[in-house]
Amino acid sequence: MSLVPEIPAPEIPPGDLVTESLQARIDEAAARGGGRVTVGPGVHRTGSLRLRSHVELHVEAGAVLQFVPDPALYPPVEARWEGAPATIHQPCLYAHDAEHVAITGDGVIDGGGGPWWEAFRAGTLAHPRPTLVGLHRCTHVRLRDVTLRSSPAWTVHPLLCDDVAVRDVTIVNPPDSPNTDGIDPESCRNVRISGCHIDVGDDCIALKAGTEASPERVACENVVVTGCTLVHGHGGVVLGSEMSGGIRNVVVADCVFQGTDRGIRLKARRGRGGVVEDVRVSNVVMDDVGCPLVLNQHYDRGPGGDSPHVGDRGALPVDATTPLFRRITVAHVSARNVRAAAVFALGLAEQPVAELVLDDVAVSFAPDPEPFEPAMAAGVGPTTRRGVVLDGCDTVTLRGVHLEGVQGPGLVADRVARLTVTHSTVDGRPLTADAPVSRVVRRKQGFRPVTP
Repeated sequence: MSLVPEIPAPEIPPGDLVTESLQARIDEAAARGGGRVTVGPGVHRTGSLRLRSHVELHVEAGAVLQFVPDPALYPPVEARWEGAPATIHQPCLYAHDAEHVAITGDGVIDGGGGPWWEAFRAGTLAHPRPTLVGLHRCTHVRLRDVTLRSSPAWTVHPLLCDDVAVRDVTIVNPPDSPNTDGIDPESCRNVRISGCHIDVGDDCIALKAGTEASPERVACENVVVTGCTLVHGHGGVVLGSEMSGGIRNVVVADCVFQGTDRGIRLKARRGRGGVVEDVRVSNVVMDDVGCPLVLNQHYDRGPGGDSPHVGDRGALPVDATTPLFRRITVAHVSARNVRAAAVFALGLAEQPVAELVLDDVAVSFAPDPEPFEPAMAAGVGPTTRRGVVLDGCDTVTLRGVHLEGVQGPGLVADRVARLTVTHSTVDGRPLTADAPVSRVVRRKQGFRPVTP
């Protein structure tokens, strides 16, 4: 970004809202062709701000940009909410059809989420809550170094953006705060998320591509997540369930997951369509997770999740609304103090999870874990210390998978075609498709017979 000299900050009386003055500085910088607008030390109370092309908002160390939780300060705008078109409260920091937008600095951006969460629970809001950073239809987006906290809803939501980089950002929301995902790129391409620490009340990082209600079916693609610590979220890195436009070309590497409900989580359901493909996870360490890897094509939460066809385990006709997971590789992963299952894959009878590879994966269980539901799907209840559970899969390779502390079979395969297991163990004993520590159910139900 080419920066012109900085726009000087006016004197602001303590306690007054800075919305108008700070917005004027942003607009002035844009009118001059671009520049850096700095928020200096101190607490600066504001309503929603509109970011502009070629302008960098820089929050200095010691500065707190405090968003005031008054709905009147966040006028309604058209966007998406949970993958569907909706009128929402304007994000705290908002950009639309902008280019070369940046938010940087060592300061804090506080969304003042508490009253928003209470209003959501009480059902008193006219529109969905604002996200903390909402960047819609933008190109060349940069977030760097800032601390984001107490978001009213999703924290960072790039929507239909190209060239997004989020680096060394800290995101902290209370564990009981509703829908406060960390970073949710939706229908974006060329996304890099690196060096971030995310501790939130929902998914840490969630890749999305709209629902069947979205008029545009735009993929989320070319996404790299590296060097992040992901803590206490419902999922560490999640793909879906809003995936109607497709999610492809995703790399997750060199990350630490601690205390997340699930580690890598793919979720979809009939009626939503879309393809999740070419996903590679490597060099990841997990501790105290419910289930390190979940692939669920019968996801039953949210609007329409209770429809009978969502939970039906029989084979239904394949059409454009049938979701597909394929070419998923998970390698060089260790997970300790796991609660529910090592792997839980639940595919569709008519279009199963395809080309799943687990390579050099080591899982050990907590000695006395609380029961936990590995996948949100009809018929899947809380469980503990299960091994690799495969139901509705085609072409699965387990290579160098080592399990410790399993109760029951180390491998359960039902409706699985072309299963290969090599160099794997459960509690030190060989794990193969025909070993006593395995249970392979040879039911066809739309599949070719299992071949160990």
